[in-house]
Order: sequence, then C-alpha cells, then structure tokens
Amino acid sequence: MGIDPGLNTTGYGVIRAVGSDLCLIEAGIVRSKQRDSLENRIKEIHEGVAEVIEQHEPNYLALEQLFSHYSRPKTAILMGHARGVICLAAAAAGIEVKSFEPTKVKKVMTGNGHAPKHQMQQAVRLQLGLQSVPEPADVADALAIAICSYHLSFNPLAIGS
Repeated sequence: MGIDPGLNTTGYGVIRAVGSDLCLIEAGIVRSKQRDSLENRIKEIHEGVAEVIEQHEPNYLALEQLFSHYSRPKTAILMGHARGVICLAAAAAGIEVKSFEPTKVKKVMTGNGHAPKHQMQQAVRLQLGLQSVPEPADVADALAIAICSYHLSFNPLAIGS
C-alpha cells in the first residue's frame, strides 16, 4: 500500500504482485474538510487510512518522506501532521512503514528524479497496465510510492536505485 500524504487530500493505492506483474487492487483519496479544525482534519485522515488498511490488510505501508528544504516551512508542519496519523494507523494495525523521498520515487519510476506529474502518471499507467492515467495526481503519486517500494524491497537491482 502506498500513500501520498496531504492535509487536504491524501492519495492511497493498494497493489498486489502476481509473479513479476503488479496489479491494482484499489486506489482513491481521503479528503478532509478544509474549513474544519486541524484536529478534525487529521481525525478524518486517520479514520480513512485505517479503514483502507482494515479492508485490505497490506503487508506494509509505503509513505512519502518529508524533505527538509521546504520554501514554506508551514507546509512541512502540516504534512507532518498527516504523516503522523497515517503512521499511527499503520502502527495500530501492526504494519511496517517504509518512507521514500519523492525524488527517489520519481527516479525509480521514470529514471528522472525530477519528473513532472504527467510523466509519473504515465509511468504508473504503464507499470500497472491501466487503460488511462490515474487521477487525481495524488492517487498516481500514491501508486508510484507503492510500486517503487515493491521494486526496491523485493528486487533492489531491478531498477536503477
């Protein structure tokens, strides 16, 4: 299971490996109400992620790692709240959390650590054999994190890591 954390929109994607093929099980978003208090917003994220975990019982959860050089430090703090409740949901279910830097995910998926969103969406579409690109971009990012985690965890030499 991969998650692209966000305080407004958290993308998630559940994949399964069948032999050397990856297949999509479920993907979507968990939204919080922008006008709600911080407490209610992170509660929504926690409950939504916990529900997906309960339904699919993933082996582990792959999560986008915070990077330390945000141009707006408030963004990092808000993202930290979302990551915290996602990690809490995983810990409550006894699931290991693996964190990946966004540039690492992009490099594994496309060969370019600074690939644009549309290139990431196409890479996810191709890897999962989907008819169309995953929308919104938060879902594509979550699926990319799950795919990257699979490749690096089970065959670290398969893709230039």
